[in-house]
Amino acid sequence: MYSLIKKIFYFYYDGFRNMTTGKRLWIIIFIKLFIMFAILKIFFFPDILQTKFDNDTERGNYVLEQLTKPFNNK
Repeated sequence: MYSLIKKIFYFYYDGFRNMTTGKRLWIIIFIKLFIMFAILKIFFFPDILQTKFDNDTERGNYVLEQLTKPFNNK
């Protein structure tokens, strides 16, 4: 089992090490992921539970209420 994991690791390791154009593409991908998850989260997705409630018990009760509330499709 260990030998299989080692072979898989070296397969990807050698593939990424020998890339030329692919390295630039991966850098662009990582920059875009950083922008999406770090920067956009800060500005567009505030922590609503943190601002509405004072403690974890109130937050937990609110989440439980929202998950168990029946859906009315009228």
